[in-house]
Amino acid sequence: MKKRIALILTTLVALILVLTGCSSNKNASDTKTKGTLTIGLEGTYAPYSYRENGKLKGFEVDYGKAVAKKLGLKAKFVPTKWDSLIAGLNSNTFDVVINNVAENASRKKQYLFSTPYVYSKSVVITKDGSGINSVDDIKGQKIAAGTGTDNYNNAKKFGADIVPSSDFQTSMSMIDQGRVKGAFNSKEAFLTWKKDHKNTDLKYITIPESKLKSSKIAPIFNKKSTKLSKDVSKATKELYKDGTMKKLSIKYFGEDITKK
Repeated sequence: MKKRIALILTTLVALILVLTGCSSNKNASDTKTKGTLTIGLEGTYAPYSYRENGKLKGFEVDYGKAVAKKLGLKAKFVPTKWDSLIAGLNSNTFDVVINNVAENASRKKQYLFSTPYVYSKSVVITKDGSGINSVDDIKGQKIAAGTGTDNYNNAKKFGADIVPSSDFQTSMSMIDQGRVKGAFNSKEAFLTWKKDHKNTDLKYITIPESKLKSSKIAPIFNKKSTKLSKDVSKATKELYKDGTMKKLSIKYFGEDITKK
């Protein structure tokens, strides 16, 4: 009898330990590394993610850390070039990509998106005197845009002759060098870039919402990461509720672009 009671007690203790371990890190089994949320981003796209004195900073960096904290995980960032970033989800290089990725029909067929964290506005960036005064003027003109991005696809819809660009800074250099007439990119990224290039003669041209709606930017996951995507959605909603999203947006963008 005593042996039986001892066996039952031992089993109960073991069960409690297992349950305690699960509750202390409920998302561990959903991530590639226990206790860590591995996040893919470029790290070269201010104010979203960039380096300052060798350290990663930016809206998406702070947002990623805040989400990981809500999940009881530690955020680990893996800077990666854009052309390899989303593919890294398929190779299990990251748990999630947080890198100004716009939700669209094509991507939704292959990946999962969670709750959006910003609504980004694309603009046409060009020089004074370029002859481009509206988005309609880019038809037939050489315009820089990142391959595989919504900016690339949208510029193409307006009839631009697309010149592929590896990143934002390259696009700005291509305009300065006269290799393109302009670039199709994020308004927020341009305004941040302009702060460090006060003497530039580059400007941006707004695209009416009736012609191009703001992009819904959200974390993107492998199709198999259903639980993790839901957990990140829940964490993001909590960050909206406690005011963190608005606070981060004003800090990095000067305005609240977390709402449509």
